[in-house]
Amino acid sequence: MSEPFASAASRMAGLAARALGWRPAEFWAATPAELALSLGQAEDAVTAPSRADIAAMIEKEKRNG
Repeated sequence: MSEPFASAASRMAGLAARALGWRPAEFWAATPAELALSLGQAEDAVTAPSRADIAAMIEKEKRNG
């Protein structure tokens, strides 16, 4: 994952707001699979980040933040 977590989350939250009318609380309560399905993607196309991916993104943000 090359995009910083904060940038990706902001981009996806904006997409959810525009396309689905979701407020921030609805976005953060949804799983990546729920977001993908709500946007019309097939369930088998969803690949959620692993714990290691999330930890790496957080560490990268700390170093770059």
